[in-house]
Amino acid sequence: MVPATLRCCRPGAGALLALAAVAACGSAQTAPAPAPATAPAPATAPASGQAAPSDSVSKTPVWLVADSAGRTVTIALQVTPATGGGPALLNGHHNGALQIVVPLAWTVQWDWRSADSTSPHSLVVMAEREKLPLEGGREAFTNALTRAVTAGLPAGQVDRTTFTADEAGWYWMLCGVPGHAIAGEYLGLRVDPEAKTASVKEK
Repeated sequence: MVPATLRCCRPGAGALLALAAVAACGSAQTAPAPAPATAPAPATAPASGQAAPSDSVSKTPVWLVADSAGRTVTIALQVTPATGGGPALLNGHHNGALQIVVPLAWTVQWDWRSADSTSPHSLVVMAEREKLPLEGGREAFTNALTRAVTAGLPAGQVDRTTFTADEAGWYWMLCGVPGHAIAGEYLGLRVDPEAKTASVKEK
């Protein structure tokens, strides 16, 4: 069929038809080429984009902000009542289930707030011993305590303080109101000379 058609046309028309056919074939072959080049991009981008947020969320909660350049960590702490009559919660935890890790010689700034209308509360950093104290005592670092450590502060009260974690070791961040710490109202604090930044660990 093609030779007969070419013979019927003017001289030179066959060459034009042949070029058109080649161009059509060439465009048909090159059209699908971009699809494989762009297909892998959506598959790899989300995979790398999803890993970083999950890691950062698990290691650094929103209530802890570390400034490595300034060697400072800012901690927002809130006391809330426990459901079912258990011990009050510090940032949703009790019984030392959470440990805050701070590098040695860093400055710690805390913003503490009581949101428990059922009882007064306080906070003091004390050296970890064999047994939890019956009530709050001498702070392990200068200024590492709220006002009214043993009397406690009522709901809605806030307390801000700044202290330097200048001695490595294990500590409790506990409520100093009599009976509260031994009931479970405390978190752990680790001042670590090997740590590069502040972080939180679940025990």
